[in-house]
Amino acid sequence: MYEAKEEIKSRLAIEDVIGNYVELKRAGRNLKGHSPWGVDKTPSFMVSPEKGIWHDFSANKGGDIFTFVMEVEGIPFREALEKLAAQAGVDLTKYTGGDSRVTQRKVRAKEALALATKYYQACLVRNKDVCEYVFYKRGMNRGTVAEFMIGYSPASGKALIEVLKKRGFTERELDDAGLLNRFKSDMFRDRMMVPFVDTTGNVIGFTARVIGKGEPKYLNTPDTILFNKSRFVFGLHNAKESIRRNGFVVIVEGNMDVISSHQAGVKEAVATSGTAMTEQHLKMLSNLTSDIRLAFDGDAAGVNATERAIMLAGDLGIDLSVISNYHGAKDPDELIQRDPALWQQAVEERVPAVDWLLMKYEENLNLRIAPDKKKYSDVALKLLGYVNDEVERASYEEKVAKKLGVEVAILREKGERLNQKLEEAAAKKHLKKPKTEAKPDNIKKMENSLLALKIFGGITKTQIPLDAPESDARLDELELIFNKEHEEIDKPDYEKEAADLMRRYNVEVNKQKIQELNEKLAELDEDDDEYEQILREILDLQNMAK
Repeated sequence: MYEAKEEIKSRLAIEDVIGNYVELKRAGRNLKGHSPWGVDKTPSFMVSPEKGIWHDFSANKGGDIFTFVMEVEGIPFREALEKLAAQAGVDLTKYTGGDSRVTQRKVRAKEALALATKYYQACLVRNKDVCEYVFYKRGMNRGTVAEFMIGYSPASGKALIEVLKKRGFTERELDDAGLLNRFKSDMFRDRMMVPFVDTTGNVIGFTARVIGKGEPKYLNTPDTILFNKSRFVFGLHNAKESIRRNGFVVIVEGNMDVISSHQAGVKEAVATSGTAMTEQHLKMLSNLTSDIRLAFDGDAAGVNATERAIMLAGDLGIDLSVISNYHGAKDPDELIQRDPALWQQAVEERVPAVDWLLMKYEENLNLRIAPDKKKYSDVALKLLGYVNDEVERASYEEKVAKKLGVEVAILREKGERLNQKLEEAAAKKHLKKPKTEAKPDNIKKMENSLLALKIFGGITKTQIPLDAPESDARLDELELIFNKEHEEIDKPDYEKEAADLMRRYNVEVNKQKIQELNEKLAELDEDDDEYEQILREILDLQNMAK
């Protein structure tokens, strides 16, 4: 793929690609703008048109046009390559070699799904009863139906197959697209069809709602060569511009909630499309915004989903909140049918996720009696274990202690005991511990600064045990980092800066090593030959840190 990447780079200017997402202004030989991840107050995003690279100093990310599209869209390399190839007018099949057959299968599957979408749309327009269901019973307007490309699959078991086979599609190609069932008939019959659209605008599958009675109520495309439910976020293609512009995203439970929300003016709504939220979902959305608002039901399933989201979000720097005031409606769709303005109000009146969960815990407990106080402290401390910010966690500890009528010190002591038990349980099951003390991203940032100083600062006295990269692109990025970090310093003392930074770097690296050794130690028995050796290493590192 090297040749394909180089051909795409030669046709696309980096400032044009990034300019679709970030407002860039000239700053000498470079261009400058605000971070697309919304983590800076002053412009910290730099682009070098001359070198074809970018670096976000606030988010500590950088690279070329491919890494930028991967990061900002939350998509894998292959999708970024295909997206940029389409923009550049590059035919990837000429470069794929052994992958050409798979690429061609994906192309044909996309073509089949695009035609199926148009066919379903035509079927909707021709069916009076289905139009009545879509426009009147479901309350959608023509703009919404067009925006989400909503259609109808006929009740006949071979209707779509016959149309697509006449267009030259084989049974294998229709199977690749997820359009056939196990009997090799149409996968979808007598259902309202809503396409799954990826971030590049291609249809990759469908969610289909039964019209009238029947089970299952919703039928989704199975995983195919195009569609993977653990990575797909429904509505993101329609929502991403609003998410970037307004700085938040709303995650609702159902696909119909997404459609209703967009029609009601809250176009930042998305859904995880019939599957539990995964870390991949959150990472994809966190690339667009750190403000993530959950619109789940307040039942046990909604509480569990919120708990899981907090656990997954701990290390992603996400501001997680919950939309809970549905004004008596059971879900966003029902609330929107009643009054769209109430839904807009509910989105603004969100509650921090931890606060919402603590309130939910309280609802089923009597905090005036000791047994329920114990239960509340157990679940609250487990939850607070996933709050990484020390100030935020301390604030919640004070709040919980006040609810229980105990000293914060007592609560923290219990928290330490609980953490110890969790770590022991994790060690027995050979599981990874939920918390780490070292900050890998901070270490990476320090390494970038040290390498930049070593290569471009002329450092001779301070020993920096990091190898200079061989990649020209990586060297260009380090030069960009070096220039940015010293552009406002009149007489920088590179040697002193390198020595200070090296000391802080060693402290962080030692912390990380201690953490890794502790994890390894937890998996060993005390009579194991390695146990004493690792223990000595930990003690030596701890002494160095003093």
